Amino acid sequence: MLFFHRGLQSLVAIELKIGSFKAEYVGKMNLYLSLLDKLERGENENPSIGIILCADKDHLDVEIALQDINKPIGVAEYQLLLPKDELQALVLNEINATEGESEQE
Repeated sequence: MLFFHRGLQSLVAIELKIGSFKAEYVGKMNLYLSLLDKLERGENENPSIGIILCADKDHLDVEIALQDINKPIGVAEYQLLLPKDELQALVLNEINATEGESEQE
């Protein structure tokens, strides 16, 4: 997702990952920010910012992955409102209901 923060005068790229943090996510975000700064950033805008949202992260892994990166990249965890098992069951029920409706037509 790409947003523009008026107060910061900066593009903000947010990447949502469904699993745990992996170091390669930082490299991808670094590439995305470089492209945004080169191709999309206006002359009066500040450098682009990257946020990686993961289901889980190890703080040491994140610290090491970001160690020599000079771009503003942050990594954060998110939490589902439903436990994973309940969410999975809910999604499967919806898929099955949708398939059942299409078979009846």
